Amino acid sequence: MVSTARARVREPAGNLPADVTSFVGRRREITLTKRLLAESRVVTLTGPGGVGKTRLAMRVAGNMRRTFRDKSWCVELEDVRDGSLVVDAVIEQLGIGGPTGGEDIDTVIEQLKTREMLLVLDNCEHLIEDVALLVDAVVRWCPGVRVLATSRQSLGVAGEATLVVPPLQVPDIEHPPPPEAYEQFSSVRLFVDRARAAVPEFEVTADNATALMRLCHHLDGNPLAIELAAVRLRSLSLQQLEERLAERYDLLTEGRRGAPARQQTLRALIDWSYELASDQDRLTWARVSVFSGSFDLAAAEHVASNGLSDADVLSAIHSLVDKSVLMREEEGGEVRFRLPHTLREYGQDKLAGYGELETMQQRHCSWYADLAGRFAAEWIGPDQVTWVNRLRSDHGNLRVALRTAAANPETAGTALRMCTDLWQYWGIRGLNGEARHWLDQVLATAPRQTPERVRALRVSAWFALLHGDVETVQPTMEQATVLAAQRGEETEKAHLALVRGMAAFAQNDSPRAAVLVEDALGQFRKHEISVGELFALFGLGLIKGLGEDPETGLGVLAEGIRLSGGLGELYWHSYLLWASAQVEARRGDLERAEAAAKEALNLQRKLDNRLGIAFSIDTLAWIAQQQGRHDRAARLFGAASAVWDAVRAAPGFWARFATDHDEHEAQARAALGESAFQDAFDRGHQLSLAHTVDFALEVKRHARPRTEDNVHPMPLTRREQQIAELVAQGNTNKEIAESLVIAQRTVEGHVQNILTKLDFSSRAQIGGWVAAQKASDASDIAPR
Repeated sequence: MVSTARARVREPAGNLPADVTSFVGRRREITLTKRLLAESRVVTLTGPGGVGKTRLAMRVAGNMRRTFRDKSWCVELEDVRDGSLVVDAVIEQLGIGGPTGGEDIDTVIEQLKTREMLLVLDNCEHLIEDVALLVDAVVRWCPGVRVLATSRQSLGVAGEATLVVPPLQVPDIEHPPPPEAYEQFSSVRLFVDRARAAVPEFEVTADNATALMRLCHHLDGNPLAIELAAVRLRSLSLQQLEERLAERYDLLTEGRRGAPARQQTLRALIDWSYELASDQDRLTWARVSVFSGSFDLAAAEHVASNGLSDADVLSAIHSLVDKSVLMREEEGGEVRFRLPHTLREYGQDKLAGYGELETMQQRHCSWYADLAGRFAAEWIGPDQVTWVNRLRSDHGNLRVALRTAAANPETAGTALRMCTDLWQYWGIRGLNGEARHWLDQVLATAPRQTPERVRALRVSAWFALLHGDVETVQPTMEQATVLAAQRGEETEKAHLALVRGMAAFAQNDSPRAAVLVEDALGQFRKHEISVGELFALFGLGLIKGLGEDPETGLGVLAEGIRLSGGLGELYWHSYLLWASAQVEARRGDLERAEAAAKEALNLQRKLDNRLGIAFSIDTLAWIAQQQGRHDRAARLFGAASAVWDAVRAAPGFWARFATDHDEHEAQARAALGESAFQDAFDRGHQLSLAHTVDFALEVKRHARPRTEDNVHPMPLTRREQQIAELVAQGNTNKEIAESLVIAQRTVEGHVQNILTKLDFSSRAQIGGWVAAQKASDASDIAPR
């Protein structure tokens, strides 16, 4: 589990979310969790809602990220409601994958079996069986992976260690400490921190310290309860707040005597927050509980305005933010809102009590079905980057809307329409498995006469083709073709011809592919369908360009580039450029090929189009090999391999590329020799996506001041760094004192400060941290 000192080239630093509020206390729990992780492959943090399981897990993972060669990674499962999507969530959030769309757990195992990392699985309780199956497989087959889970119950897997996360330390009101001793209690420190955020002028004094400590005792040290209570200081003094809470707990816990005391306390406090809210605020709270993850104001106004005006909803949103019920987030200039998990569950209970749960779910579904439809209608244009970012932010809500629509045969058409509207978004994100999940599920339950069925079958066949599942493509296309003929859907016939043509091309039947795609192109032009025309120009140009008529192929691609450029769109423009690079590379014009491939890659990065990025990097590897830059070629092949895996695709899915890919890779391998090629390939495979693209584009990033993964500054002073180096070399405190000509007691104080700042418990951990620092420095200056 200890990190190797050998530098890895610009390894990804994990994906842990940054802290947005201060972290208080938990030193004992952090130490215990680290100790359990040192002894057990699986550690589950359990406890009631609001106790701080997620924050503790993220803090431990952040502290330990340097302990693992491949850092710490988090998979958020709160918004995943279907157990069959657990593996897809892991693959998506870790950016891993493999070329097969079938054995999903096997795909995860294949990608993680050589990694040394800490995997955090957050909020598992509603998916316990599926998560347990995944974790059991990971533990069995991935020896370098350790799992830290958060759940209201244990996973029940072999070798699991559990830690019940206790409340924060509270004062004993039977034997109250002196007022000046309040800071020794982590619950009190958290309350003071949050109180100052709510009321900046808040101060602890001799007069209010005792009331403060009694209050934190009544709150049972529950962090969420403390967060909710602290905001009340905007209207109440500490003494008033403490008196009212003590009264309410006696009243509100009646009838819930069977629940643990901490849960009674939290429920009582949430009840109190709810009852102090206005009727309008309460109703809005309940109604927005149907959202998954975050949501924007427009969506809230649509869903919650059933009988309320938009102004009413806006006022309620502001009020709920002010009361710390809703969390406000801002990213890229956009403000979004989020209900904490426990408060969302509470809101849904209230919504069911109002008898509005189904109504609000349908309003939510309607909004996101319309959003998907607008995306499809406006996709060909200059706002593609904005649209991809928007749908990424609402991905959890799109899943919920699909689940709502798919659950009822009467709304199956809506579900099918959403699937077909979102196909390009799913393709860009590399979510082929998720796309097939929803399409298979809805096609299996939707009535045959559903109008959207033909289009859904065609999109399903396309995703099967992207997965290399050729056996599924043919029967699916036959169903769609028969149905389209029965219904006389002329434009859909053109789309079907295009997919059949691309399938023929994938199987190296270029003559048939050209006929089918050319026919589709004519139909798209006749009906003025821009998205189909661009797709067909790309396909026809590539087919002809890689066949016997490269000049004609380049001409068709140039026409597509002009058309897409005029429309201001990036998606097809990038693919048309990539296709041009392919043709030019085969003609031997490597300069033009390289320029086109790099321009394509730059556009694909803007869209985060993972499949396109894989194609472009692979092509640049071919070009580098032909240029005699064999080390670069090997690293690019390795980098491309990682991206192919992330989207669960492979060059081998397309017969026309597979042979050339293998040939160029073999030539680079022969030129470098097996050992040198594999070393360069591995270095490329280890690059983060951002550094992969930089390397492929030959763009150098400016050196940045070293920080702990660019989130936390160097925690040690210059003298402490110096002593940490000597500790890492194995020196005793006495030897360090003699070396630096300082007192041994001074050294002991510095060592203790280092252990405290780094949240370590041993000198060996300091040694590992120093080695990781040196490795990080080496990777920052590693040659390209």
